Amino acid sequence: MATTRELAAQGAQGAAPVRADDRLVSLDVIRGLAVLMILVANVSGFAHPDLAYYWPPALPGGAREADGLVWLAQYVTVDGKFRGLFTILFGASMLLFLDKYDVSARGVRLQLRRLFWLLLFGLAHYYLLFRGDILYSYAIAGAVALFFIRMSGDRLLALGLVWAVMGGILSSLDYLTPALIEAGSEPAVDGAIAYYREYWAEQQTEAQLQTALYSGGSYWPILSYHWQTGGTQLFSYFVFCFFETIPTVLIGMGLYRLGCFSREQSQGGWNRLAIAGVVAALLLNLAMGVHAWREGFPPYQTQLVFFGLTGVSNLPFLLGAPVLLSQWAWRARDRWLAEKLALAGRMAFTNYLGTSLVMVLIFQGWAGGLFGELHRMEMLLVVALGWAMMITGSAFWLARFRQGPLEWLWRCLSYWRLFPNRIAQNG
Repeated sequence: MATTRELAAQGAQGAAPVRADDRLVSLDVIRGLAVLMILVANVSGFAHPDLAYYWPPALPGGAREADGLVWLAQYVTVDGKFRGLFTILFGASMLLFLDKYDVSARGVRLQLRRLFWLLLFGLAHYYLLFRGDILYSYAIAGAVALFFIRMSGDRLLALGLVWAVMGGILSSLDYLTPALIEAGSEPAVDGAIAYYREYWAEQQTEAQLQTALYSGGSYWPILSYHWQTGGTQLFSYFVFCFFETIPTVLIGMGLYRLGCFSREQSQGGWNRLAIAGVVAALLLNLAMGVHAWREGFPPYQTQLVFFGLTGVSNLPFLLGAPVLLSQWAWRARDRWLAEKLALAGRMAFTNYLGTSLVMVLIFQGWAGGLFGELHRMEMLLVVALGWAMMITGSAFWLARFRQGPLEWLWRCLSYWRLFPNRIAQNG
């Protein structure tokens, strides 16, 4: 049997998964909620061409009234928000990992190794399954965030917030001019209207190409398309890291350093500001979403609302929601819902990639064949199936194993050691 000193040394090396009693319950619960809600945002990316992700008229036969209402509800409550929460938790988890090593050089090297493998997982996910991958961006953002790990919590939070505001403003500027011209609020210079119409026609042509490709009867042309378009798409993700992902990771690191996710903070203290932030963000998004919806989703105004302005309007939510959800997670940790979310959160890596595989099998033409067939209300039924699989699958697996299969593999690769994973069964 190992001695106390040997066990302590083992713990210092990060050689064993975190014990249940030592986990930050709030991180697991919020991560579980986030990975479930990310499927709500991503399902249209599996079921339809890229254009339909944010523009309902790209759905089969055009948008129905219910499609617009589901888009509006999703835009106000889900889009960008739970991806942002997932990113915040990634930043918090980075510091949680580094704290085991007192933010030493060894801890940084191990973290870089973990990020390297995450990058490879992300590239495999992108090329083999889903062009909407976020792991690639997390690996890049995490590497940049390592330069700031010795900053205090308040400085990390301030830097991340200012950086995110600037990123949101700059992103908005990309869409502002065509949106104003489209709305008739700004006179168009010579050729501008023709240029923007031509560009939008190209986007619609690309959507038709994607529909034919993903609804076809073979997987290999899809792989070829991902390979051909991967360089440009991944470069845009790399640039996007500096507008959203990196600052959001820094916000997560700052919230962690300030104790947002700790049991002590769960007693309250920031409640009024947190509630005000969440409500303000929802109201701002509601106003912008209603505008796009009432106008019939004009292409450039919809892009400005969906990709630009939310970079700023979502920030109050991303500051307030972690506080409120952390408090709820600690209070409800022994209740059914929190327990199930925590299990899903402990397997978030496996659930995220596993869900992509299931969605590919449901929608792509060589498998389930539903690509381009479902409207937004119908896609929610597929989401419910995905939720059921994540919740039941996580509970089943973690009753028998310490970590999810991909969490375990990532750990083994990061430490370059084979760790036991099966839980010994008594009797």
